[in-house]
Amino acid sequence: APEPPDPVPVSGVPYPGTPGPAPSDPGDAAAVQGPPTIDYAHPRRRRTSAEAPEPAPRPAPAADPGRPPVPVAGDASGWSMDERLYNQVWGMFEDLARTVAAYRSAVDFADARQDRELDEVLSDPRHRVGGAGDAARETARARRDDLVAQARAVLDRDLAQLVAESEVVEPALPAAYARWDNPVWHGGGLPEEAPLALRLGNLSLPEMPGLRIPMLMRVPLERGLWIDNGRTGSEAAMAMDTDRLRRAAMDMAVAHAVRLLAVHPADRFSVHVIDAAGAGAASLAPLVRAGVLAAPPAAGAEGVGRTLAQLTRRVDLVQMALRAGAPDELPADVDRAEQLLVVHDFPHGFDDRAVTQLRYLADEGPSVGVHLLMVADREEASAYGPLLDPLWRSLMRLSPVPDSHLADPWVQHAWTFEPDLPPQGSTVLERALDRVREARRTTRP
Repeated sequence: APEPPDPVPVSGVPYPGTPGPAPSDPGDAAAVQGPPTIDYAHPRRRRTSAEAPEPAPRPAPAADPGRPPVPVAGDASGWSMDERLYNQVWGMFEDLARTVAAYRSAVDFADARQDRELDEVLSDPRHRVGGAGDAARETARARRDDLVAQARAVLDRDLAQLVAESEVVEPALPAAYARWDNPVWHGGGLPEEAPLALRLGNLSLPEMPGLRIPMLMRVPLERGLWIDNGRTGSEAAMAMDTDRLRRAAMDMAVAHAVRLLAVHPADRFSVHVIDAAGAGAASLAPLVRAGVLAAPPAAGAEGVGRTLAQLTRRVDLVQMALRAGAPDELPADVDRAEQLLVVHDFPHGFDDRAVTQLRYLADEGPSVGVHLLMVADREEASAYGPLLDPLWRSLMRLSPVPDSHLADPWVQHAWTFEPDLPPQGSTVLERALDRVREARRTTRP
């Protein structure tokens, strides 16, 4: 199955890096012969095996004739159960987008037809006196209400089927895709292979706010993440106290870091933290206590420069090794694991050189296993002017509170993003970190 695209901004302009067919030159000879065949498979994720993917499981037969079949977890094509579940989640996302688009289109058509009929009534002098005009208006409104009711019935039918599918799929998701309250987080050790994707939160639409579709992003991350802790985004952010909003954003970043550590094999993922002012110490406490960070959180301008220089050197060395065709010929002090850099309170502690290095890591790092997770308020970096605009545009913006800032690539609905955080008072993060620490202890010589 072709890999589905990531959500795009509400503006409808895809994020940089979003795959899509390139326009052809009208004067090209190939264009005259016929349209080229487009391969939507990701170039770095092609399968080495020529075997076809495993077929999707057959849905259970319907209990009664005429009813839809009972949903089955993993009811999609793929080479593994994780891939089938990933494709099934994206199929639910697409189904919800299209069924809501059909409903909204029907409502718009009904409203437009009602307006047209009312205009015709008002333009006819015979309907301006007596009860003929009132009767015509009531007829137009009744026709509109009838059409909307029919569209709503179809929407409710489709939503009921999606809710039933979600109730089956959600409990079957692996840890990388699952909510923090899923029982999958309560047992087992670290996996032997890297995950296919990572859950960033949930997506919903106003027509059915209770139906939340997991927002999954492929791993390794092809662009960085930006958790916006500013108060200029949504109404929920404007209504929240600044300190609480900043704490929620940092807690969200820590939850993502813990998830990445817990769903990768031991010593296959490293986390670095830049917290120049130490303002995120409370949120970072679980990571520090577990001893799973590559180094203590970098503080002050000196710590910022040292961490950025280390990761920049790694990017340069890996790129040179790849260009030379010798990816394994790296110095012994270079960490070969995937790297995640969590930056808090940007641009505090950053000088011009550090800002340049950060932009370099955002642009060049993902292709060689160095990923960026920023927790920042764009307004605080406004002094740099348009210099940082490419940086912000290259990152996937997330919000620590519900916010409608993402749009699907099919019909451009404004989806409400809701972060997925551990339940209040839960120790699930600590237990996950304990498994990471124990796995590293047993695997290291």
